[in-house]
Amino acid sequence: MSLLHLSFYSAFTLSSLGLAFHRTHLISVLLCLESMMLAMYMGLSTWPIENQAASFTLMPVFMLTFSACEAGTGLAMLVASTRTHGSDHLHNLNLLQC
Repeated sequence: MSLLHLSFYSAFTLSSLGLAFHRTHLISVLLCLESMMLAMYMGLSTWPIENQAASFTLMPVFMLTFSACEAGTGLAMLVASTRTHGSDHLHNLNLLQC
């Protein structure tokens, strides 16, 4: 395993561990999701270069587009929950009350 692959795997693992253990604020959850998407984007960007495959070069662009849409939706949810509930604590967001 090369150092490049180890860095992608460790970045994805650390962000998923952050998502699992630090779920008090919505902004920290969104940051962990964005770092997971960034690790996947960097891995998908270097994969066609390593394999000399020209057919998969458009996949990172699609992933970056979906990541931007996910970030916009997450920030909209953050603003909406802060306005209605007064904070971004996840224990205040109950599905029965929203």
